[in-house]
Amino acid sequence: MRVLVVGGGISGTVTAMALKLAGHEPVVFEAYPAGGDDIGAFLTIMHNGMDALRAVGADGPVIEASFAAYGVELVAPTGETVGRREFDIEGLDGPRTLTRATLYRVLQDEAARRGVPLERGRRLVRATAGDGGVTAEFADGTTATGDVLVGADGLRSVVRQLIDPAADEPRYTGLTVVYGYTRAGGLPAAPGIYRMVRGSRAAFGFTTDPAGATFWFARIPDAERSREEIAAVTPAGWREFAHAAFDGDPLPCADIVAATGDEVFGGHSYDVPETRVWSTPEMVLVGDAAHAASPAAGQGASMALEDSVVLAQCLRDLPDPASAFAAYESLRRERVEKLVAASAGQDVGEESGWLYSHHLDWDAKITA
Repeated sequence: MRVLVVGGGISGTVTAMALKLAGHEPVVFEAYPAGGDDIGAFLTIMHNGMDALRAVGADGPVIEASFAAYGVELVAPTGETVGRREFDIEGLDGPRTLTRATLYRVLQDEAARRGVPLERGRRLVRATAGDGGVTAEFADGTTATGDVLVGADGLRSVVRQLIDPAADEPRYTGLTVVYGYTRAGGLPAAPGIYRMVRGSRAAFGFTTDPAGATFWFARIPDAERSREEIAAVTPAGWREFAHAAFDGDPLPCADIVAATGDEVFGGHSYDVPETRVWSTPEMVLVGDAAHAASPAAGQGASMALEDSVVLAQCLRDLPDPASAFAAYESLRRERVEKLVAASAGQDVGEESGWLYSHHLDWDAKITA
């Protein structure tokens, strides 16, 4: 079966690899000539995301390009450490941190090694179903036809709107997230752990990679601005915005921000609490296109990776796309909507075993 995968990010690339492993013929269409609109950020793939990668044999390249995180330390506004939680990684793949740009590169390189075609600069504008399957039309005037189409096109998914023109728009969470990297010396180190700081006005987290670079992020309450306004903010503007959120707090946050050069990126945080319709007989959603979550739980990439594996298993084991899509949704919807709700309330906390211990067995057969 020829599968058109719209989106060459995390979920699209891994979905294509899993589909190839399942015996199908995927081709990936990526809107951007290179990278994506959030390529400057970094992320952590949690235990369950690494497990999903391992299910399709794609964990090795990610491990080689990332560094491990072994736990979280909680710091109060006074600067006092008030808690520490080690990740239970016994029998599990531990969390890995890397830049989104690096993750895109290693996943796309691995997909290419496996013979998965990826066509860049192909922005989907519409798709129509017919007797011969589904035809995708792109902004450059080209078309492509396949048996089914997978929408892995992210938060502002075109495929979601094609499947359900009445689908809700993404919801602004009230937070702007700023990411930065600095190699400046003399800063507090947090090797192998995320130090999570609750400032008086915003939240901050940082970790230190094996080379000594500080990776940091700030979640800052903010009024919603237009996409054009956000796109116009310079690195200096993001640095000033983040610094102001922690200026005066007895914490290292402002110092870390001040020591950062132009490697700083920001944007609003959105989620998709519910997508009422996940599929038609010819089209289906994966990843953020179906269920974007706020970054509080750090699970966006990991949930997308789970989707990729489960969808491919369903298309491998069930007799037709419609029944495969129905089984995929039944296996995924409750779990991802629970995550979106918990992340929106920033209430993942200690009861996170249901997230991290989730295991996918590629050889397990899916039944309707």
